Amino acid sequence: MSFPQSLLIRGASIILPNGELMVGDVLTRDRQIVEVAPKISPDTTTREIDAQGLTLLPGVIDPQVHFREPGLEHKEDLFTASCACAKGGVTSFLEMPNTRPLTTTQAALDDKLQRAANKCVVNYGFFIGATPENQPDLLLAQPTPGIKVFMGSMHGQLLMDQEEALEAIFAQGDRLIAVHAEDQARINQRRQEFAGIHDPAVHSQIQDHEAALLATQRALKLSKKYQRRLHILHLSTGVEADLLRQDKPSWVTAEVTPQHLLLNTSAYETIGTLAQMNPPLRSPEDNEVLWQALRDGVIDFIATDHAPHTLEEKAQEYPNTPSGMPGVETSLAVMLTAAMDGRCTVSQVAQWMSAAVAEAYGIPNKGAIAPGYDADLVLVDLNTYRPVKREELLTKCGWSPFEGWNLTGWAVTTIVGGEIVYDQGKVNTEVRGQALTFL
Repeated sequence: MSFPQSLLIRGASIILPNGELMVGDVLTRDRQIVEVAPKISPDTTTREIDAQGLTLLPGVIDPQVHFREPGLEHKEDLFTASCACAKGGVTSFLEMPNTRPLTTTQAALDDKLQRAANKCVVNYGFFIGATPENQPDLLLAQPTPGIKVFMGSMHGQLLMDQEEALEAIFAQGDRLIAVHAEDQARINQRRQEFAGIHDPAVHSQIQDHEAALLATQRALKLSKKYQRRLHILHLSTGVEADLLRQDKPSWVTAEVTPQHLLLNTSAYETIGTLAQMNPPLRSPEDNEVLWQALRDGVIDFIATDHAPHTLEEKAQEYPNTPSGMPGVETSLAVMLTAAMDGRCTVSQVAQWMSAAVAEAYGIPNKGAIAPGYDADLVLVDLNTYRPVKREELLTKCGWSPFEGWNLTGWAVTTIVGGEIVYDQGKVNTEVRGQALTFL
């Protein structure tokens, strides 16, 4: 199938790089934005989109997802997940290494890149995972946004809970290190203390604030010792946000998930084990501190930690239930609904979900609506509210922790590299994204 070389989006409310809003047109050609202006005249080969009444944002870059391929495709795979991305306005993703086999070698990274090239309808990048033994791969593997370090909530080779092994990672090379910051020793101790309790709400007590704070403090200490670029994944507690407010070097960034902003421990009462994730949901007070830290720039951007499990797996009795929840399909609408509720602005959402991610990971030509940038765009409807319905989801796991929430800002049209990949409820499965590059 051939795609038009040029696309004209006409009459949209455009979020500009400076955060201001302009009603106008955007012209794309050969995967890039070539003009942004109040009025653009098309040529005869240009396909047009009437975007009156819609808002045009840079495509979302989701910097933390678990898409389960290879090895765990019964939960999700790169095709189903990328279709869910397209429906959610996510035009690029960075995927984590805890697949089977683990993404800890150049060969495993190459395999994922080939799989993605064959089946992903949006752009893609893959982290390499740190083990105590794979130092050469961590230094040389390409292309990758960085090294993923599981300080806790993990087992097997990817668990890096020993100070000596952690220090060896920080001491060599200059590649970004992204940490899942939970202290495994603290978690092990708390598991013994709460053994025999099957209420999933105990999960937030076992993997408590202290477990998160201890690990974040350790990662910060090593980052400062070696002046090493550090990113703290899915910050979940107010005490960690307060720590970063007092002590955050210029080379450190942090992210937060929509669920840690908008869900809390009360969710266990309504959705049970569907609310179980790592790090766990926290208190309403933590929600508020995280929101303030995000607005103040202490937290830099948003990620979903999309980590799907089947409903059958989630139906087991705690603690035999797996941790994780899907998010790529709902994240933009959840955040835009929060904006419409006055928690932030639409421009801030665009910054947190696109521009700031591209900047932090050195992804060139992404995250802004301006000439020369890649034509990764999403048109959203901020005037219509629709509930999250399980039967409409494209993620293979088929459920959402936000089921029943009435949201606005749903993607109407998603564009990847100048090609329409999602429009009016349908995914164009012939579109293919490209491998991301990292400066």
